[in-house]
Amino acid sequence: MNNKPLAIKLRPTKIDEIIGQQHLIGENKVIRNLVKNQKLFSMILYGKPGIGKTSIATAIVNEFNVQYRFLNAVINNKKDFDIVVEEAKMYKGLVVIMDEIHRLNKDKQDLLLPYLESGLITLIGMTTSNPYHKINPAIRSRCQIYELKELTKEDIIDAIKRAIISPYLENIQINEESIDYIATVSGGDLRYAYNLLEVAYASTSDYKITTEHLQNICSKPNLFHDKNEDGHYDVISAFQKSIRGSDVNAALHYLSRLIEAEDLDIIYRRMTVIAYEDIGLANPSIGPKVEAAIAACERLGLPEGRIPLGNIVIELALSPKSNSGHLALDAALNDIRKGNTGNVPNHIKTNAVDYKYPHDYPNHWVNQQYLPDNLINKKYYTPITTSKYEQALKTVYDAIEKLKKES
Repeated sequence: MNNKPLAIKLRPTKIDEIIGQQHLIGENKVIRNLVKNQKLFSMILYGKPGIGKTSIATAIVNEFNVQYRFLNAVINNKKDFDIVVEEAKMYKGLVVIMDEIHRLNKDKQDLLLPYLESGLITLIGMTTSNPYHKINPAIRSRCQIYELKELTKEDIIDAIKRAIISPYLENIQINEESIDYIATVSGGDLRYAYNLLEVAYASTSDYKITTEHLQNICSKPNLFHDKNEDGHYDVISAFQKSIRGSDVNAALHYLSRLIEAEDLDIIYRRMTVIAYEDIGLANPSIGPKVEAAIAACERLGLPEGRIPLGNIVIELALSPKSNSGHLALDAALNDIRKGNTGNVPNHIKTNAVDYKYPHDYPNHWVNQQYLPDNLINKKYYTPITTSKYEQALKTVYDAIEKLKKES
């Protein structure tokens, strides 16, 4: 009984068998030329799960016909790394394919670094995290870094059709609609697509795979949404930037992805900051509305809680925008951090006797100095007139500035 998953059975052994990644393995591209010239350097392959990192690493070592070992930066301990170093010395060179390289701890790094430097070990690291953020600079500086692109739906369909004619799925019957369904729900993850295909094949009585059968196995799309990884933060970033850019359809798309990941807390936090950072004084009523939507979602729970979230995100996206409030505060904070403070004017200190109480004067305003002497003419707030509300604030602001000059 062969329990190896279909994804492993179908793993490419040559560059020409790899699905997608033509920017790296296409004609006259970098990895293909390295293979052609039989010159291998340490490298890091990064990208989402199931798009070919292990496939490329395996194909490279097969094409070069070199001794290699697989390690996992988390699972394998220091003793395993010691053994690999000794093997490298014995073979006078070894390729180490290392998964989750961003989790390589200091002890293992200290062990490997001198051998990477000397060339005794050639490293092919793999990670779903951005190596420029997550990988130690000492490792990163010794490696070439290559980003793998997401596989397209067409790439997944091509791979499924290859699997169907392989010797591992004898007598399989599957139509184009079912192939399309697998490619759609896999979310660009080829390993996921292979696994779904294999489960569907093994769970029928006659090896006939229908869309209905696939839906019974998997009714939800596969999303790369590990809350501790870059993909999650990319979706969060896209959610806020879509609202800021007033693209209501994109905002609803990313909201849906966050709802499917059931990450309500980050939705609440982002909507709240958007209300004050990106909309601010253009629509000051939006903050309380966001709080009301959050409270409604909490009371309802999912799936009904999606309804107030959808409503408020539409309003956030289509609301007029202004960042004048937080820009004004940031400008003031920047002055403080640079030491531009000065003494509080005497007449507005605690228990000052010469303070003029504005409510005792016409229109509740009187001309007196509030800023320190060295900042007396400083302007932090610059109105943005994208809404009637801030236009009204600007009218008041301009009138006060005019009175100051006339007094």
